[in-house]
Amino acid sequence: MSPRVRRAVGVVLLGVLIAVGCTLAGRWQWNRHVARDAQITVVEANYDADPVPLSAVLDSPAQPLAATQEWQPVEVVGHYDPQRTVLLRNRPVDGQPGYHVLVPLVLEEGGEPGSVLLVDRGYIPWGDDASSAVDVPEPPAGSVTVTARLRLDEPSLGRAAPAGQVQSITVDEVLLAGGSADPAQPVYRAYGSLVAEDPAAGALGALASPSTDPGSHLSYSFQWWTFAVGSLVGFSMLARRDLRESAEDDPQAAEPTAREPRRRRGPTAEDEEDALVDARLGAHGRPG
Repeated sequence: MSPRVRRAVGVVLLGVLIAVGCTLAGRWQWNRHVARDAQITVVEANYDADPVPLSAVLDSPAQPLAATQEWQPVEVVGHYDPQRTVLLRNRPVDGQPGYHVLVPLVLEEGGEPGSVLLVDRGYIPWGDDASSAVDVPEPPAGSVTVTARLRLDEPSLGRAAPAGQVQSITVDEVLLAGGSADPAQPVYRAYGSLVAEDPAAGALGALASPSTDPGSHLSYSFQWWTFAVGSLVGFSMLARRDLRESAEDDPQAAEPTAREPRRRRGPTAEDEEDALVDARLGAHGRPG
């Protein structure tokens, strides 16, 4: 294989490598688009639905919440356990830093009596900074009717937090950070994002509505796939041009590999006239 052919093959292979990378990047963006679209579908289907008893969504505390059931409003009756209140760190609301206030609710009606549903009651802003002490409003005392939207239990981040605080709403970690609890007490494997309390108490900042912005994942995926096609076409054209220019610059490549046979020319008019003169002299004899 000549050097110019090897160079052209290398250019084409580089184009193929770039095209594969762009195709995979486009596929990744497409998968993110599909996942985001599924999240938006769930929000639009459940967020403004009518509240139902918790038992109508989850048969028992041990039943995990399905992704398609997230944001479903439920209504329960119970009493808060304010002594086990926990603050969620590093979760801004509408760009404002603060803490989410997480309080266990011991159910009386609407779910399994005596079981615990963790409720995110809202947020309170920071003081001067994250290390400043904050005043946490007390939840309603006694029996309270709570309307909340169900949320999936979050995965643990595995990061430490100050006493009485957590880094994620992982139900087990929140209850552990809240102090003593009956280990035999059933706990729902999801938590509730507060919508309303009756009676209401303790003014907290309302939790933000979920975004339904699909983002730019779909357009990014098509951009990456366009780059993939463009790299194949562009690098192939470069390789073809390089081969053509190399052939034009190589003098040996321009010469024929074998000489073509010389064609015999026919007699000219002068040759025919000379032949005619020679024939006449031969017939009458040449002069001495």
